[in-house]
Amino acid sequence: MSKAALICVAKIGAAHGVRGEVKLWPFTEDPLAVLNYGPLTTKDGARQFEVLRARAAKDHLVAALKGIASRDDAARVNGIELYIARDKLPDTEDDEYYHADLIGLRAIDTQQQPIGKVLAIHNFGAGDIIEIALPSGPTLLLPFTNAIVPTVDLEAGHVVINMPQEIDGDAPATDSSQHPDE
Repeated sequence: MSKAALICVAKIGAAHGVRGEVKLWPFTEDPLAVLNYGPLTTKDGARQFEVLRARAAKDHLVAALKGIASRDDAARVNGIELYIARDKLPDTEDDEYYHADLIGLRAIDTQQQPIGKVLAIHNFGAGDIIEIALPSGPTLLLPFTNAIVPTVDLEAGHVVINMPQEIDGDAPATDSSQHPDE
């Protein structure tokens, strides 16, 4: 299995309690799906972890991992990202995509002109944002909505970007203490 075929599905957090449980931060739509994938590996494939059981906590899972039996064991695995092979993930519905499948796609405009490449998909709580690496200069962050990204063509290797006419923050700020009539 190549590294490119691996998808990060969770990250181990701090120890929880004294019996080896850990906080587990899943990156899956269903947080408990990490129980269904079988052994999870580190990115380099050197270590495997099996989630024996997990329960929902405030914004993470509390999980027991095979071979992690004490608080000290749990502390040693803090921060490790857990991966599975891409082909273990379920098929997506129409208009649903795994972020990993989008990264690296060419970004073109509605006239088929190149814009850049998809660098990442972010979600800071208000919806998905697509980050486009431009050939030069800063990256472009746009809402990942059907209005802005009307077409995702995985087979052709591109996304179509319908550039908005105006992006919030483009206009210079005005000083409301100055009145044009004065």
